[in-house]
Amino acid sequence: MERILIIGSPGSGKSTLAVKLSQKLDLPLVHLDRLYWRENWVHLSKEEFDDMLIEELKKPRWIIDGNFSRTIPLRLFYCDTVIYLDYSRMTCIRGVMQRVAKNYGKTRPDMGDGCPERFDPEFLRFVWGFRKKNRAHYMRLLNGLGSKIQVVVLKSRRQGERFLQGIEAGVKAEG
Repeated sequence: MERILIIGSPGSGKSTLAVKLSQKLDLPLVHLDRLYWRENWVHLSKEEFDDMLIEELKKPRWIIDGNFSRTIPLRLFYCDTVIYLDYSRMTCIRGVMQRVAKNYGKTRPDMGDGCPERFDPEFLRFVWGFRKKNRAHYMRLLNGLGSKIQVVVLKSRRQGERFLQGIEAGVKAEG
């Protein structure tokens, strides 16, 4: 696992998992939201974002977290591992609400500078419908990858924790 892509619904814990994996595996971490967003929630153009993303993808080792569905095929071309957080809508809604409560008015480290956490009912509606709207497409993409790319589908936070424990055990055995 040298180039890991983490995808899943907002609120599923992609960034949290990415940070933990980055620390355990000593891999550079790229948050797509941090690349995309600038001060006051102004985003880059598609071209600027794609240029920055390609620069990251060309590097030999990384973890990249985030959806940005338009770029998933490009990222799949470069990765060796995909982790899909296939969590329930209630788990993800709860994750978003906890994140807002904890970080309201502050900019998270996985976001662009000057993009403070806020409560956004439209975003909650997006999260509510994310799994229903995107899951089948994501599963088709992942099922069509073949054996070249390792695919890990995690269905719950408990499975995510077990996965991390397994990574930790593997790292200790190697060291």
